[in-house]
Amino acid sequence: MTHLDDAFLADWAVHSRFGAVPGTNGVDRQAASAADGEQRAWFAKLLEQRGFTVERDAAGNQFGLLELVPGAPYVLTGSHMDSQPTAGRFDGAYGVMASAHACFRVAEELRASGDATYNLAVVNWFNEEGSRFKPSMMGSSVFTGKLELEAALATTDPRGITVADALDALRERGEGDVFGGETGREVASYAEIHVQQGRSMEEDGVTIGLVDATWAAHKFEFRVTGAQAHSGSTLMEDRRDALLGAARLVVAARELVDEFEPGQLHTACGELNVYPNSPVVVASEVELLIDLRSPSAEVIRDAHASLQRTIERVEREDRVRIEVTAEHSWDRNPYPEAGVELAREVAEELSLPSDRVMTVAGHDSTNMKDTVPTVMLFVPSVAGISHNLDEFTEESDLVAGVNHLTGVVRRLAEGALTA
Repeated sequence: MTHLDDAFLADWAVHSRFGAVPGTNGVDRQAASAADGEQRAWFAKLLEQRGFTVERDAAGNQFGLLELVPGAPYVLTGSHMDSQPTAGRFDGAYGVMASAHACFRVAEELRASGDATYNLAVVNWFNEEGSRFKPSMMGSSVFTGKLELEAALATTDPRGITVADALDALRERGEGDVFGGETGREVASYAEIHVQQGRSMEEDGVTIGLVDATWAAHKFEFRVTGAQAHSGSTLMEDRRDALLGAARLVVAARELVDEFEPGQLHTACGELNVYPNSPVVVASEVELLIDLRSPSAEVIRDAHASLQRTIERVEREDRVRIEVTAEHSWDRNPYPEAGVELAREVAEELSLPSDRVMTVAGHDSTNMKDTVPTVMLFVPSVAGISHNLDEFTEESDLVAGVNHLTGVVRRLAEGALTA
């Protein structure tokens, strides 16, 4: 390894301490939590020490800006630093730290050569995970105009704290735009690197994943309403059990998978809130989130239709009311072919094994690719473990990813994809 690789690993080790869960290798640093604030403050200092100016926009996105060519657009690269409640330290955060070090390296080269066409910027997107505040990918959704700023800021966590108040408590909410608007700054292109969160690359011996498309996804938030009753004395035929209705939806979501060819549909119920959640009360209300994902938009539509038939049956048989209170979706979409090819060429130059992969998970690049030329990259995840304290990626793969991203950012800064 070179001294540049050592410098990255040293900073990576420091960053991994923020929100660390004692006795594990994982972290807990949900969006706008105290741990998130601590890592943001540290990251800002890291960027400033390398000559970057740090700014936040009104949605809480954190940017490090380096102007090499006054007035020119910026090559933007990054990911997110927030995590699930107990999660691995690699998800998202690796992409931000890799982006920072890739920009540090490219900046030194371009300062020396004077060959820059564009400026450089690193971004830490706010609330990509969507664990404390829904929906996921919130910061990049506001940035790309897919979500209204006012709606995002008014969103509350389970304790009723708004995004605006949580960001203000950390002094991490800016007053306006960092790009666009009256700033005059423009994004020329975007690059993101992430751990795969799957095991295909590790199994296939692939070091660099060239992400060429996203799976389609549809997330539903349901409210099941019944009637509160005594769990012992109320006759079974008189009950309108909201939890029973919710349980049928959870089982139905799993059984949906078997209606399609293997590997064509992933489903989950990742959140369940029961009221009044008392040991002697039949539940009157349950809120739950069901997640459908597939490489096929047609499969998503068919799964939705099947789920709707189940909802109608449960409402009728269990005498409960089921309503959709929120939805969040995205279609299967390709990444720009020119970006995939650029990434393949860089991998070949570095003699890094690469191959095309699809992303099942959503990423901020899912939003960015709809607005500017975008490159999305993966490095392997050991055993595909993710959103788990045992998530892990080998140091050699982390370093290879930084080296590859550096090559991609260098090309983008010289005008690739936008000339």
